[in-house]
Amino acid sequence: MDLVVTGSVILKAEWLDHLIKVLSIDGGGIRGIIPAMVLAEVERRTGKPVASLFQLIAGTSTGGLLAMGLSKPDAGGKPQYSASDLVKLYEDNGALIFSRPCWYRVTSLGRWADYKYPPDGIKRVLDRYFGGARLGDALVDLLLTAYEIEIRCPFFFRSIRARVNPAYDFLLQDVALAVTAAPTYFGPCKICLGDDTGCFALIDGGVYANNPGMCAYVEARTNFPDRGILLLSLGTGEQKMPLPYEQAKKWGLAGWVRPLLDVVFDGVSDTVDYQLHCLLPPTESGIPRYYRIQPVMKKEIKLDDVSPENIRHLKQQARQLIRENSEMIDVLCDQLLQA
Repeated sequence: MDLVVTGSVILKAEWLDHLIKVLSIDGGGIRGIIPAMVLAEVERRTGKPVASLFQLIAGTSTGGLLAMGLSKPDAGGKPQYSASDLVKLYEDNGALIFSRPCWYRVTSLGRWADYKYPPDGIKRVLDRYFGGARLGDALVDLLLTAYEIEIRCPFFFRSIRARVNPAYDFLLQDVALAVTAAPTYFGPCKICLGDDTGCFALIDGGVYANNPGMCAYVEARTNFPDRGILLLSLGTGEQKMPLPYEQAKKWGLAGWVRPLLDVVFDGVSDTVDYQLHCLLPPTESGIPRYYRIQPVMKKEIKLDDVSPENIRHLKQQARQLIRENSEMIDVLCDQLLQA
C-alpha cells in the first residue's frame, strides 16, 4: 500500500482512492458569509472549484443556497460561481433579501400580522443567480433540507432523484426559496411537482437539521455502502452567550421565544457534531475522516443583520477562523486533491 506524507500526517493512498468526499453547510442567514469564505480559501489552496472536490454537498437554509450556487453549471458545463462570488452575493444582495418596504411595515403591523420580510427581494436575487437552472443540472449530488408543514415531515431535495424523475426536477430558484423560508422571517413556499400530481408546503429545514451533517452522512452511506467517507462540516457560528439562571427562571413564554431558538439550533448542531466524531474517527494511522470548522460567537449575531458593520465583522470572524485552522485546512486540502 502506498503512503503519502502531507505535513505531519501519513495518508494511505489506497484508502483515499475509495473515498466519498462530502461537504455539509449549516444554516444561519447572513452568517453564510463565514462558510463561503472558508470554501473560498479551500478553492485558493487547491486551485480547484468546490464542485470538483466533493461528490455530495448537503445544505440547510443559507447552506443550501451555497450548495446550489457552488454546483450550478455555466453554459460550458463548469461551475458558474466560485465561493468568492457567493461571498459577494451576501455582501451585495443581503440588504435586498432582508428588506421591508414601508407599505409592508404598515400592513404587517410591524411584524405581528405577517412575516418579517416579503418574498419580493429574495425572489429577485434568486432569479438573477439561478435563472432557469434546475436541480438535476447540479454538477455534484445535492441534498437540501426543508420541512413539509401539511404532511408534517422532513423533506429533502435530492439532485440524484431529480435526474431520474423529471417531476422532481425543480427550478433551483424555487428550491432555494423553499429551503431558506425561515419561520417568522419568510412565509412558507409552495412548490409543485412537474407532473401536476401534487404540491408541497415547505419551510426552512433548520427546524430539524440546522447542521445537516448527519443527513449527509446517511445519504453517502446509503448510496455508497462500500466506500469510505471524508466529511467536511462548516458552521455559521455557535452562539455561546450564557443564559443566567437568575434571569431565565423568571422567563415565561415571551422571555423564552428568542433564546429558545438559539438553544435548539446549537444543541442539535453540537449533537450532530458529537455523533459524527463517533462515526468517523481518524483511521488507525491517524488520518482524519471528519472535519468540523465552526466559529464561536462572543455576541449575538442575528441571521438578518445585513448592516455593513456586521458584514465586516463576519468577514473578520471568517479570516480569524481560517488562521486558527490553517494547518487543518492544509491537511484537508491535501486529502481532497489526492482522493
